[in-house]
Amino acid sequence: MNCGGDMSESKAKKIEIKDVDGQTLSKLIDYIYTAEIEVTEENVQVLLPAASLLQLMDVRQNCCDFLQSQLHPTNCLGIRAFADVHTCTDLLQQANAYAEQHFPEVMLGEEFLSLSLDQVCSLISSDKLTVSSEEKVFEAVISWINYEKETRLEHMAKLMEHVRLPLLPRDYLVQTVEEEALIKNNNTCKDFLIEAMKYHLLPLDQRLLIKNPRTKPRTPVSLPKVMIVVGGQAPKAIRSVECYDFEEDRWDQIAELPSRRCRAGVVFMAGHVYAVGGFNGSLRVRTVDVYDGVKDQWTSIASMQERRSTLGAAVLNDLLYAVGGFDGSTGLASVEAYSYKTNEWFFVAPMNTRRSSVGVGVVEGKLYAVGGYDGASRQCLSTVEQYNPATNEWIYVADMSTRRSGAGVGVLSGQLYATGGHDGPLVRKSVEVYDPGTNTWKQVADMNMCRRNAGVCAVNGLLYVVGGDDGSCNLASVEYYNPVTDKWTLLPTNMSTGRSYAGVAVIHKSL
Repeated sequence: MNCGGDMSESKAKKIEIKDVDGQTLSKLIDYIYTAEIEVTEENVQVLLPAASLLQLMDVRQNCCDFLQSQLHPTNCLGIRAFADVHTCTDLLQQANAYAEQHFPEVMLGEEFLSLSLDQVCSLISSDKLTVSSEEKVFEAVISWINYEKETRLEHMAKLMEHVRLPLLPRDYLVQTVEEEALIKNNNTCKDFLIEAMKYHLLPLDQRLLIKNPRTKPRTPVSLPKVMIVVGGQAPKAIRSVECYDFEEDRWDQIAELPSRRCRAGVVFMAGHVYAVGGFNGSLRVRTVDVYDGVKDQWTSIASMQERRSTLGAAVLNDLLYAVGGFDGSTGLASVEAYSYKTNEWFFVAPMNTRRSSVGVGVVEGKLYAVGGYDGASRQCLSTVEQYNPATNEWIYVADMSTRRSGAGVGVLSGQLYATGGHDGPLVRKSVEVYDPGTNTWKQVADMNMCRRNAGVCAVNGLLYVVGGDDGSCNLASVEYYNPVTDKWTLLPTNMSTGRSYAGVAVIHKSL
């Protein structure tokens, strides 16, 4: 019986294998004898098709596993296309899920900008797209069009059909979407904008009756998160970086900082963790290091204009703000902002008060600078200032009930928390919360420990306060606040190192 083809190869003395080069073939023959093969970035693209051709399924699987381990926002779309061509179904799904889960970083890359119209539509129409706000999807569309404007302009309406404009904040619709020339010059896009405006004007019960893909919130697969604690004083400046896995209640050491750093500002922005300024044990620094969680490595970017330690750092509208701090001789009122798109720092309006050991947080598009120390008046401060990026102005808002320098500041459900801190020698365990709607502060439950110079972050509706010192020693403990129960709970597991003046950020767990 002849199954598909005359099997003449079985009788031939010599068979020509096309599409496989000698080096690759020799590697595969070695594998057949030794069951060992090294897959590398250099050889994977020739090895996988050759292994498919010769039906060496283990090698093919090794190649797929290798590519999956290499997934990164800069290459996942390329790997996805490669998997598609070679019908590696699992890898195709993994690369696609990766692209959806890291969309804010993926959209900045060359691979995204080079996608075809259908590929962009399919990506941005996915319910699983992980974006902090629909603004990212709108920005992605605009940058894809602008990348080759002449040929792509005609696709604007087709793309905007998949952007969920009704889910954007009202201010963003008016200030950004409506002002965008690509929207102004396209009638269909204007209709989408009107639909979004109407959606905002309707009462809630009527909103729910509008059923179309643009009003449906995205439902991303929530990736597990980890908390990263960067540098700090223990008791001198250290390079160590620890990572807490919430699911497993476990601390791990990850890539160290390139140099010692404490009293820095630490934030998460566009898929990376930034460690800004600080003190290296002898000098206040201007330098900035950036952590890539996928590669587990730090690199340096443009330095700030001023040296700053004990600064506040926060992200607002895709800019990283470095607020106040101490330059080695005086407390600073100056504020500078960094754009990762241009890799440049520039000054914005200074605060009304010099503030070192200042805590900062962002609520509803405004940046708040909380307490701190004013070297000029030698006072720990209870005052709080609010920065509006639209007007580039700082104004005072309601004072806290008490002076706090080195308070841990965090944001939970639209409210600003000031935890601990100190007033002169007195270290506090008290916590107060600011409501921007009423411009008032109120007390909530005290922490378990007195803490100043602690790191703070919000995760899954809880506020975590990490380390710090109690006035005499550095703390390795972490506690979290639950606003529903108004209770603080200590994490069962401590950091490996007691540290104060460390920065904290939350990132997605690498796959």
